[in-house]
Amino acid sequence: MPLEAGLLAILACPACHAPLSDATSAEEPELICTGKDCGLAYPVRDGIPVLLVDEARRPA
Repeated sequence: MPLEAGLLAILACPACHAPLSDATSAEEPELICTGKDCGLAYPVRDGIPVLLVDEARRPA
């Protein structure tokens, strides 16, 4: 289930404060940091974004 546009507009990466892009249509829903040096992918569990750096997946 995609996140509401209003919520996505105010969320930011806790590591670098860049905006997040919604990838909730993927098999494993996540929010991906748009920062060029960061790129962390935060999981979305039960429709709730988990914005913890320790829970984020590092870019490949």
